[in-house]
Amino acid sequence: MSEIVNPDPQKLMRLAMTKMPFGKYAGRLLVDLPEPYVVWLVSNQLPSGVLGQQLLEIYEIKVNGLENLLRPLVFQGNQ
Repeated sequence: MSEIVNPDPQKLMRLAMTKMPFGKYAGRLLVDLPEPYVVWLVSNQLPSGVLGQQLLEIYEIKVNGLENLLRPLVFQGNQ
């Protein structure tokens, strides 16, 4: 049987609006990071804590081609 998942709207908004705090892509929204970079981070040196969890979530979103689900939240957050 399938499990019904109810995403937390505030958590999704934070994920959509979080910027990379360091490295080559510092200042870029996590959702806008290149997929190969996110894959590399997850495989090599994923930070601990909230940022690490958010990058794992972005990884799952990107490898499944779901970035467009966050676009309306990015637009909404920039208004």
